[in-house]
Amino acid sequence: MSLSVKTGLGLLLLVVLFALLGPVLWPDPAAQDLAQFLADPSWQEPLGRDQMGRSLMARLAAATRLSLLLGLLCVITAALLGSLLGWLSAWRGGWVDGLLRSLADGVLALPGLLLVLLFSAMAQGGFAILYLGLAMAQWVEYYRVVRARSRGLLVSPQVEASRLLGFGHAHVVRRHLWPELAPQLLTMMAFGLAGAILTLSTLGFVGVGIQPPTPELGLMMTEALPHYQEAPRLLLAPILVMGLMLLALVLLHQTRGLDMSSSQGATS
Repeated sequence: MSLSVKTGLGLLLLVVLFALLGPVLWPDPAAQDLAQFLADPSWQEPLGRDQMGRSLMARLAAATRLSLLLGLLCVITAALLGSLLGWLSAWRGGWVDGLLRSLADGVLALPGLLLVLLFSAMAQGGFAILYLGLAMAQWVEYYRVVRARSRGLLVSPQVEASRLLGFGHAHVVRRHLWPELAPQLLTMMAFGLAGAILTLSTLGFVGVGIQPPTPELGLMMTEALPHYQEAPRLLLAPILVMGLMLLALVLLHQTRGLDMSSSQGATS
């Protein structure tokens, strides 16, 4: 295992542990104590309290957990939907392929962030529509990759042999398509998770994503801006956590991409 993989996994594990164990040590991110307005860090509160006397550690852990869970849910949904439609398009061909390609081209014509903004404008702080917008902005990437790779694999000699032996579509997908597609799909999912987290924070920062009082990294940055001179930690803490998450995912993404390139070169 290379140094990049160890570093990426270590950083990601650190962030996940903070998100999971944070509520045990700092259980209530919404509890206010105005008497502790911008209270300095202490042993009980290593990052102090914010402008409403809320625990910054509790809010940071809750925001990290929200970003990871919502981003992961969006990426899994986009990967499943895009992969299934891509395989269906390659398998059926004809009008099914034409219809799905037209749908994918239509979605691709819209910038991803604009599509998410349209959904978030309808969400009004709700999770369901925001999650749907993030997933809809990413599924086309998986569709195009799976369709392109599956078209070649479905006419390969090994797949033809499996069909002649009477094996069904489930066997073809499990035995032939998935081993070929898995490395690239996992790489795209790592990159997609980083993109979903960054998009979610961007929406929160401009005020059209998750709404108060729910803790969210981008929203925490916006709320901290008026108090940056007095307590810069309020702004720097969510930036640091988001930076660690993105760095970990980018390291894993780059490493897997290099592994795929080297394996394809060796095969050719």
